[in-house]
Amino acid sequence: MTLRIISADDHVIEPAHLFEGRLPAALQPDAPRIVTAADGTEAWEYDGQRYPQIGLNAVVGRPKDQWSMDPARFDEMRRGCWDPVARVADMDLDGVDVQLCYPSLIAGFAGTVFLGSRDPRLGVACVRAWNDWQLEEWVGSNPERFIPLQLPWLADPVLAAQEVRANAARGFKAVSFLENPVDVGLPSLHTDHWDPFLTACEETGTVVCLHCASSGWSASRSPGAPLELLTSLFPVNALVTAADWLWSGVPVRFPDLKICLAESGIDWVPMLIHRLDYVMDHSATGGGAWADREHRPSEVLRRNFWFSVIDLNASLVLRHEIGVEHIVLESDYPHADSTWPETRTRAEQALAPLPVEEAEMIAWRNASRLFRHELPTSTRKAA
Repeated sequence: MTLRIISADDHVIEPAHLFEGRLPAALQPDAPRIVTAADGTEAWEYDGQRYPQIGLNAVVGRPKDQWSMDPARFDEMRRGCWDPVARVADMDLDGVDVQLCYPSLIAGFAGTVFLGSRDPRLGVACVRAWNDWQLEEWVGSNPERFIPLQLPWLADPVLAAQEVRANAARGFKAVSFLENPVDVGLPSLHTDHWDPFLTACEETGTVVCLHCASSGWSASRSPGAPLELLTSLFPVNALVTAADWLWSGVPVRFPDLKICLAESGIDWVPMLIHRLDYVMDHSATGGGAWADREHRPSEVLRRNFWFSVIDLNASLVLRHEIGVEHIVLESDYPHADSTWPETRTRAEQALAPLPVEEAEMIAWRNASRLFRHELPTSTRKAA
């Protein structure tokens, strides 16, 4: 079996030139820029703050004994981290046909850095500049190989809705949003504040992508705990996020909304399904917390949510309980969790026991349908 692969979660390390010439002239001097410190380390400088390139964000191709949290320079990174032509070459080495690429530290996974701008006009301009670069340079270098992902303007859901509609017309298929807006001081999902934005996403078929840690929250609470505790608890983020979005009523009010959890895994999904059903049968108050009289929360979870998985493991035995048509694969290039350059090899080994149709669903068909993106003809293998 030779599987095709669509990866639903990878990342770009924004190139140093990203914002050059992409902002209105009056705002261009304040655009994010790369600065070099006296010790030779590089960092993004924006709005009076510095954002270093953390080493673990760009470790592909480096021996594991060289991985660290220290700041990294561009010349220390594999070129595919920030160059789309080199990225496609690395995708070919990895056996990955298509990637959807999230941002890195200068933007935040959902544009949270720009949300905090002292001048909202500058923040909006930076979001638009990032989106223009993603579409024109990153995706534009090879549209068959990349799925366009936009950042939202989080400070104003009405303006965010306008941007989603305009970007959908330009070809964007997805938007990177927050796991939980209250974690960054924004209104709760349990209000109608976000309805204009969510309406636009539903109407345009724009997939709402929720990347782990996009709102800065972690279940790792103990002071002094190692980084490994935080990364071990990534699936907890996904469980909490899915439950919160369900009980907020968002997928009830917007039944055609598509929500994709990135770096979520699938091990926790059966547990949440079982708990949702038990709560509905026992401890649910009956006071109207669940407004859908035709579908249970577990059914809506299976209908509106997709789950991205890096480590294919024994949980696949529960794929039908999860919903095999809602599991998508990811390679997480160039982060430390990445399966590069063995993504296809690992997928073929893990999925070999499955019926071919189900293996293909997880490897690429589900993502192709979700993001409305066909496999590229340039990498299609002969039958």
